[in-house]
Amino acid sequence: MAERRGATGPGFVPVPDELLAARARLAEPGVLALAAARPPQGKRAAAVLILLSQGEHGYQLVLVEKRAELRNHAGQVAFPGGGIEPDDASPIAAALREAAEEVGVSDDVEVLGVLPAAHIPRSGFDVTSVVAWWTNPQPLAVVDAEELSAVHVIAVDELLDPANRCTWVLPAGFEGPAFMIGELYIWGFTAYLLDELFELLGWTKPWPRDRHTEIPARFLAG
Repeated sequence: MAERRGATGPGFVPVPDELLAARARLAEPGVLALAAARPPQGKRAAAVLILLSQGEHGYQLVLVEKRAELRNHAGQVAFPGGGIEPDDASPIAAALREAAEEVGVSDDVEVLGVLPAAHIPRSGFDVTSVVAWWTNPQPLAVVDAEELSAVHVIAVDELLDPANRCTWVLPAGFEGPAFMIGELYIWGFTAYLLDELFELLGWTKPWPRDRHTEIPARFLAG
C-alpha cells in the first residue's frame, strides 16, 4: 500500500501510537460491514479521504458540504473525494488528489489504511475509503466552489458525544446513524463510515439509537 509522508519540521505531528496500532485492524478482510451489505458493482469507481489530525482539543477530521444544486448528494456533508480518474495510480492517489483539489489538503498525509469499496446506489459509485493522518495540518478553504459550499474541521470528541448522535429516518422507512454538530446534520454514506470507523477504533460511546430525527431540508436537497 502506497503512502505519502510529510517531512519532519516544526509543524510535524507524528501518527499517534493508537492509530499506528489500528493499522492491522483497518487491513482485516471484511472490516467494513457497509461493503458487505453493498458490494461493489464494478462500474464507476470513486475514493474519499477520511483525514484525521491533531487539533487543539484532541483529534479532528475534515468534512465538506456539497452545494445544494448538485445532481448527486446535493447539500450533504461528506468526506473530500470524487471519481477515480484514469491517471490516478490507485484509490489512495485519487483520494489525495481530490482532497487537494477540493479544499487544499497538503501532501503531508500518511495513509493508515484503505477500507473496502462499498456501492452507493443513488450515485452509482463504488467508493473506496482511505483513512489517513495529516502530519502537518494547515488552514483549509473551499477550492472547488462549483462542487462545495463549505469545508468543516470537526472535533472527533463532538462526533462521539452521545448528545450529538441520533438515527435518521426517511418517509419510505429507511434509517441509519446520524450526527448533529451545531447546524450540521451528517447522515447517509458518510455517517455510516464514521459509525463503523469509530466502532473499529474502539471509540464509540453508547448513544440513543432510538432517538429518531428527520433529515433537515438543507441536507436533503437532492
